[in-house]
Amino acid sequence: MSDFALWPVLAGAAAFFVVGAIWYGVLFGKAWQKAAGLSDADAQSGNMGLIFGLTFLFEILIAMVLWHLIARTGAAPHVVMMMAIGFALGVMAPAIGINYLYQRKPGMLFAIDVGHFTIGMAAMGGVFLLFL
Repeated sequence: MSDFALWPVLAGAAAFFVVGAIWYGVLFGKAWQKAAGLSDADAQSGNMGLIFGLTFLFEILIAMVLWHLIARTGAAPHVVMMMAIGFALGVMAPAIGINYLYQRKPGMLFAIDVGHFTIGMAAMGGVFLLFL
């Protein structure tokens, strides 16, 4: 990935992370917790520093792949957004859906999580446009 660029990748990952904080915080926190079957104690358990750190690392990986595809194709701005949102709806959503079907997770959880990935990827794509 010789076309790797640190700042767009970090900024794109940060945008995705901020969307997640808002999405699972003020917007859909309680609805997500209920749909996921988590009590307040469950939601507060675990090493939150590790969870947030790994979340950001995964988002960096996603940003690296998307940035690489954009850089390799020389995509026009509208195509950048199509790629970002298309990746969310065409790859991430079906992958989540398959897992949730076998785990017998509710449709509401799927809707909340896919919404997060779609808006998060749109935010990442939007940030990438600032670097093109």
